[in-house]
Amino acid sequence: MVDLNPRSFQGRNPVSSATAPDVPLIVQRPIEQLRIGEVVEIAGSSSQVLLDASRLNVLIDHSDPSVSMAGQVGSQVKIRMGARWLVANVRTQRMHQREAGLIVCQIDFLGEGEEEKLTGRIFNFRRGVTRYPVPGTPLYAMTSADLKQVYAADARPHIEIGTVYPTSDTRGALYVDALLGKHFALLGSTGTGKSTAAALILHRICDMMPDGHIVMIDPHGEYSSAFAQNGELFDVGNLAMPYWLMNFEEHCEVFLTSHGADRQTDAEILAKCLLGARLKSKLAVGNAKVTVDTPIPYMLSDLVSNIQNEMGKLDKATSSAPFLRIKGKIEEVKADPRYSFMFSGMLVGDTMLDFISKIFRLPADGKPISIIDVSGVPSDITATVVAVLSRMIFDFAIWSRREKTRPVLLVCEEAHRYIPSDRVNEHSAVREVLSRIAKEGRKYGVSLGLITQRPSDLSEGVLSQCGTIIAMRLNNDRDQAHVRSAMPEGARGFLDSIPALRNRECIICGEGVSIPIRVSFDDLAESRRPASDDPTFSSLWKERGGEPEMLARVIARWRNKDNLNNGR
Repeated sequence: MVDLNPRSFQGRNPVSSATAPDVPLIVQRPIEQLRIGEVVEIAGSSSQVLLDASRLNVLIDHSDPSVSMAGQVGSQVKIRMGARWLVANVRTQRMHQREAGLIVCQIDFLGEGEEEKLTGRIFNFRRGVTRYPVPGTPLYAMTSADLKQVYAADARPHIEIGTVYPTSDTRGALYVDALLGKHFALLGSTGTGKSTAAALILHRICDMMPDGHIVMIDPHGEYSSAFAQNGELFDVGNLAMPYWLMNFEEHCEVFLTSHGADRQTDAEILAKCLLGARLKSKLAVGNAKVTVDTPIPYMLSDLVSNIQNEMGKLDKATSSAPFLRIKGKIEEVKADPRYSFMFSGMLVGDTMLDFISKIFRLPADGKPISIIDVSGVPSDITATVVAVLSRMIFDFAIWSRREKTRPVLLVCEEAHRYIPSDRVNEHSAVREVLSRIAKEGRKYGVSLGLITQRPSDLSEGVLSQCGTIIAMRLNNDRDQAHVRSAMPEGARGFLDSIPALRNRECIICGEGVSIPIRVSFDDLAESRRPASDDPTFSSLWKERGGEPEMLARVIARWRNKDNLNNGR
């Protein structure tokens, strides 16, 4: 146990109020003006230091905002080791138990940089520590110039998204290849600016790479207005996703309504009849490798006919009930206009090439992002639609390995809907495919971006696969604990500030940044923002007039299922 003896600390401190109260700062060396304490314990990534409260009080009115925050939780400090500076983050603070005026802090080492001889500033900063200090080594406050060097983006491709706190001009950057190559998650409670932050990041990526390939699942129709100029927008009116693209598991989710042993019986019947329907396709002629999962067109009428024929066989081992259940569900889906975007009779032709081309933006033609608005999709098949799109992205990546790699970014809003926590013992096609993308997508050029306001409801295994975590304010203790377990050790000092973050502020850690940073997002032009603003009750409830006409228009759209985006 290290003895935190304040007498020895003050005796060695050339600017301590106990030893040099009358020494004017102007006669001290510039770097000594920033001395605030010393190291007292070294323990790997986490160590302990003593801070002089009187020195912190002197610096609190400093003109440099970074210096004025010296010693606060979440701020950075530096330690000289020969010709290098070690940079650390302050994690915790507590008063010294035996001596007033001293503060005991835990710090996490972030990295090291070289010292500029004339000014003592940091340059060539890099993550990781090669040599640790010994107890008694002086501790100094970081300046804005130091932070600019620490946070400055290197030559790797990057996008700038905001300003690093507490500076006013140091730009926060995300390294694109590391961000996308190892997946990322954007987390934040409702109302913190999460949707606008997502739009900002995607806009910067699209501006940098106008020939990219991004598919975004939009469950609320928020992003269509934000990407009207540089993206293609798809909803139930123009998605035209052929039903025959579904694999067998996805067919089961749509056409089977039974559970338990009955579901197994129904699945066996559907598998046999579905394979027979696919084998009737022209594309199946001469192809001995056609299975129930092969994405070749077939007619729903052939599937129904096969079920009818199987039901009529005298030697069938089951009653007619399973056949009637499946047949009834298929006919129900065919007749329901809500499902026409997927089960229309016009979608029987082989449109797979055109569908993949338009959804994956191949070629992009200056519009690298597809916004898939699933707000109009019937709730009982929304997860299946997302599963089909996600699986096609993954399958395309696998089967295109012999070609020039075309990486695709899949962004999922409300990700906890599709990849629920491991506590939920419920199997689904979308959960399986997104989990597989999280684990294996990196090998094939498939990147995953997850956006959610409930990280505690998101699969722990999938969140752990995200190399970059962008955490905005989280009000729920369970959500905070979930994010804390996913963040690397060096970022733990930032976690205490997550509940206190302002709107449009975030903590970023992981592969996409050099070291963990707190960033205030840039403003986004009105035309590029998602339609996610909260209604202002205090002003809207003071307006009156035009209610009958408004109601008539709403009811007409309601009944005719008009595209809501047309009214924006």
